[in-house]
Amino acid sequence: MKLIRPAVTLFALLTLITGVAYPLAVTAIAEVGFKDEAHGSLIVQDGRVLGSRLIGQSFTDPRYFWGRPSATAPMANNRAASGGSNLGPSNPALHDAVKARVAALRAADPGNAAPVPVDLVTASASGLDPHISPAAAIYQASRIARLRGLPLARVEALIAAHTEGRQFGILGEPRVSVLELNLALDAARGWHRAS
Repeated sequence: MKLIRPAVTLFALLTLITGVAYPLAVTAIAEVGFKDEAHGSLIVQDGRVLGSRLIGQSFTDPRYFWGRPSATAPMANNRAASGGSNLGPSNPALHDAVKARVAALRAADPGNAAPVPVDLVTASASGLDPHISPAAAIYQASRIARLRGLPLARVEALIAAHTEGRQFGILGEPRVSVLELNLALDAARGWHRAS
């Protein structure tokens, strides 16, 4: 009994600290200091949630910028199944998937002979990346301008306006949020994305 009572007391105390007090403290700090992030960094327009700044969305209409392919299953950008495809560079399935993605990009814009940026044909490690490189956005600019009847310079200006720099000036690479860029495109000429 001398050993059981302290063990049970310590177990109960640690359960209260790590299972109740700590999660409540972290939640309170998140609600106060990082409210937007704690609630999913949602993009809301006219009272309607359009998406999150943190999770990619599938755009297949050629009038929109396309994001990185998603490796999640059973559907693209499935938040519950975040993860990469785990296909190595020598895997034939990866080669076939990349070829199919390149073919789809070429079919959507047959006049574009520029090299296809790698992030348009390969999934990110999470499979949910909401960003593409500025090069991937520029690659798609002529298709978007042509299909929307916008001057190419206007589309390129939207890309430049929505390009985020490196975090703290040193971390990561410049990137473009696909959803936010597509929303800016819709606002440019009064287009509305089909739900």
